[in-house]
This record gives sequence, structure tokens and C-alpha cells, in this order.
Amino acid sequence: MPRPKKFRFISASPEVTFFKPSGVPKSILEEVNLEVDELEAVKLADLEGLYQEDAAKKMNVSRQTFGNILVSAHKKIAEAIVKGKVLRIEGGATELKPSEEEAVCECGYKWKKLLSEKECPKCRNQRGKGFGRRRRQFN
Repeated sequence: MPRPKKFRFISASPEVTFFKPSGVPKSILEEVNLEVDELEAVKLADLEGLYQEDAAKKMNVSRQTFGNILVSAHKKIAEAIVKGKVLRIEGGATELKPSEEEAVCECGYKWKKLLSEKECPKCRNQRGKGFGRRRRQFN
């Protein structure tokens, strides 16, 4: 009996969970299921360009496990593209990790700011590096 999967950290739930070839009805296509942790691995390694060791730490897994997740994801994505299958993104043992970024207030105070924070904890100012408008990001 295999061990249960350890929960893997993801930075955000995917906004898009379904891809299919255009011009072909979904009803006649086969599906490939890409788990959310596999999507996160592709994002960290391929989109953000992180080394596997750094990406593994972000996901709370070993480097070897991260490599295995990434290989599995690449195979599934390639199968969906090459064979013209639907790619559905769902499932997996995942847990949302609180997002942080470094912020620097005009008063000079620096700290790791959660995305939900709107002001400096020291002076309550709402201006400085890390307080600007953000585009929607998958991170």
C-alpha cells in the first residue's frame, strides 16, 4: 500500500481549469487530467525559471519529488497538445500558501507583506515600494 501524498503548497488556485483544441466539440475528445500541483510545478520551473531545489522548497516537497511532479506534468501537457485532447486541471493534494512580498514604506521600514495588507505596520502609511496597483498574477 503506497504512502499517502504529502500536501503540496500552491500559491493560488488556477483561474483557468480547462483547455481544448479549437473547432472540435468537447463531446468527442478524450481528456487528460493535470493535477493542480503539477500545474504549480510547471509554473515555478518553466514560467518563473526557478531551479528545482528552490521550487521544491516553495511547494514543501523534496527536490526529487518536485522533479517527478514536473516530469509527469510535462508528459500530460505534451499528450494533450500532440494528440489533441482536452486538458482538465483539477485535483491533487494541495494547500494554499499565503503570498508574501517585500514592502518598503516611505518611512524606511521594510517587512514581508502579505498581499492582503494595505498599510505599513509601523506608521500606517499606504505609500512606498510594494503598495502600487497589481496586475492579476498566477503566483
